[in-house]
Amino acid sequence: MLAALARHISFWDELSDHVEVFWGALLAILIVVLLTPAVGGMARLLGAVDEPGGRRLHARPIPRLGGLALFLGVIVPALAFVKFTSETRGILLGIAVATTVGAIDDFRGLRPWEKFGGQVAAAVIPVGFGIWIDHFTLPFVGVHGVSGWIGKPLTVVWIVAIMNMVNFLDGLDGLAAGVCAIAGGTFSVIALSLLKPNAAILSAIVLGACVGFLRHNFYPARIFMGDSGAMLLGFVLATVAVSGLLKTAATVALAFPLLVLAVPILDTGYVIAKRLKYRRPIYSADREHLHYRFLSIGFSQRRATVTIWLWCATLAAAALGTRFIPVHEHGRWHTGGTIAAAALGLLAVAASVYVVYLLEIVKLANPRIRRREAERREAEQGERPRQTA
Repeated sequence: MLAALARHISFWDELSDHVEVFWGALLAILIVVLLTPAVGGMARLLGAVDEPGGRRLHARPIPRLGGLALFLGVIVPALAFVKFTSETRGILLGIAVATTVGAIDDFRGLRPWEKFGGQVAAAVIPVGFGIWIDHFTLPFVGVHGVSGWIGKPLTVVWIVAIMNMVNFLDGLDGLAAGVCAIAGGTFSVIALSLLKPNAAILSAIVLGACVGFLRHNFYPARIFMGDSGAMLLGFVLATVAVSGLLKTAATVALAFPLLVLAVPILDTGYVIAKRLKYRRPIYSADREHLHYRFLSIGFSQRRATVTIWLWCATLAAAALGTRFIPVHEHGRWHTGGTIAAAALGLLAVAASVYVVYLLEIVKLANPRIRRREAERREAEQGERPRQTA
């Protein structure tokens, strides 16, 4: 318990020494709240508008390019509060490239290989500035070094993957912004406890920017973040996970980003598996994502979004418990810590089981839902030959 108390005091000491975490988040909220309406108006003038129809759920035209407001909400506080290092320069330059590629896609559209090339270009930048997985730590095993010829490509793959995962998740009003807010807040707390103030400040800025954006993006949305916003948020979370969490001596460092980002990771993994199973291109559009499946069983947009937020929050709580609750230290098991950690773990498992129950068991038990799913699949099968003709 003394070790737990010392860790607790250390965290609050770090927080009091780095009040930039608060100011960065607050400034990000203010900038995004104030600038998003202006960005939406500009998007309408430029014609960067999502028209209703097809897989889209909105009934009226909604401007895209909300990522430009998020960009300013991230970059300005970062320039004001984050200490400039080589890694910081790499992250900020990569943010600019990722947002630019996404904005071009929002404005005129990019072919899949063009967008992928832009994502790789953005991901290579922080690697060139020293942000790459050169080691990681596992419980009971210890620190493992990673050679550059493995760690650098692996980091590029990680960054590109998270950018696309956040983009895939951006299908309901406020969904991606809320999930990224939860991830940013969790990363900030963990990074600060690991004595990584720059990563903590950047994560808190992401939290603030997402909270500010939800003022205009939660259902019914008045603006969408678009690829520019999704790629920006995914890029920052991915690079922070590498520089602030993975490259530490914490014994469960690998678990932190995997738990916090489990929802987009599982969503993307499930969708890719489905597309491969039915021999569809990985980049093709469909309604297999988690949010669409919630809607197919009768959830409203608002209820589906909040349900996924809560699921993400339970996984984030498990990550925080893994970091802060002492279970086994110096050869001794802590009864209270073990019970608390087990309770958080069971909560995360229960939430995951509940989601599986809703999306699989409830669907199978309801003939109307099964019939609607079959009709949708038949419609998609009928549309595919016309699209390729």
